[in-house]
Amino acid sequence: MDYRDAGVDVEAGRSFVQRIRTLVDSTRRPEVLGALGGFSGLCELPSGYREPVLVSGTDGVGTKLKIAQITQRHSTVGIDLVAMCVNDILTSGAEPLFFLDYLATGKLEPAALAEVVEGIVAGCRLAGCALLGGETAEMPGFYGPGEYDLAGFCVGVVEKSQILDGSQVQVGDRIIGLASSGVHSNGFSLVRKVVAEGQRTDTTNTGYTWDETVPALGNHSLGEIFLTPTRIYVEPVLKARREGLTIHGMAHITGGGLPENLPRCLGPDQSIHIQEGSWPVPPVFSWLAEAGQVPAAALYNTFNMGLGFALVVPPQEIDRALAWLAQHQVEAYLVGEITSGSGSVTGLPE
Repeated sequence: MDYRDAGVDVEAGRSFVQRIRTLVDSTRRPEVLGALGGFSGLCELPSGYREPVLVSGTDGVGTKLKIAQITQRHSTVGIDLVAMCVNDILTSGAEPLFFLDYLATGKLEPAALAEVVEGIVAGCRLAGCALLGGETAEMPGFYGPGEYDLAGFCVGVVEKSQILDGSQVQVGDRIIGLASSGVHSNGFSLVRKVVAEGQRTDTTNTGYTWDETVPALGNHSLGEIFLTPTRIYVEPVLKARREGLTIHGMAHITGGGLPENLPRCLGPDQSIHIQEGSWPVPPVFSWLAEAGQVPAAALYNTFNMGLGFALVVPPQEIDRALAWLAQHQVEAYLVGEITSGSGSVTGLPE
């Protein structure tokens, strides 16, 4: 017996690395040293920092991957993987430097996995970071046919004096919500349950398929709609800070929605009041609520509800901030303010 008999095709793995080499090279930053294929990736710190601090983050895509695998649409989940990591480190004010991915599968399917890597590369380009390396693990017997899992790891850098850690946030500051592109990459266990068992409006039957369309959501299939990639906020937010916009805090709205993630940017003895209805909630969330009979409180505690990222700015900066964001085609809304309290979020359905 040999490794191929055990289900692992070493030659296919080598061929896959060669196939993605040009893609990976397209994300290269000036600080990157060496080339793809070594045991590790090397990256210098960018010039211009007086007291550089490294900031790291890691995440996955979750059960959204199931939809990609069922529908055979693999080109966007790589963007999700990058977005979940770079948006997290952005909240500290960090500029993403490089990204590493881990891809595990039962059997290496080069065409499908190349699509995944194409998405990772697209995400790195959007975030301005280098895809410094990664690991592809073929694990027969652990994953079923056509299954794969993804994990990502990102490192960024921020000037020590520019770190956002909650200490800058003041009572009276305002919250600007930046529009999401949809569900992003959280709550997909509930999404999949609604699609599998949800109430239909056109019949007494229940459940939907990923390839069917729903009139309330336009002409795209449910698979296409729910595979819309997570928005990456790095470029406009970093540019806003560089151009002098005062930002006291940031929050990435991921699992747990607004109630769980907004308080993570606060200082001691602070809370948040949100003005419900101050931004348009995308139709996909209304459809989930109706088809799955999901209560409003559960929606807000699971999904981003149309706001994928939040900026905390001083009140005197509101008009300037909103004008700057509009000028740079960033859909943004004034949605709340910082109040005295103990880390709670008020104004949302309970």
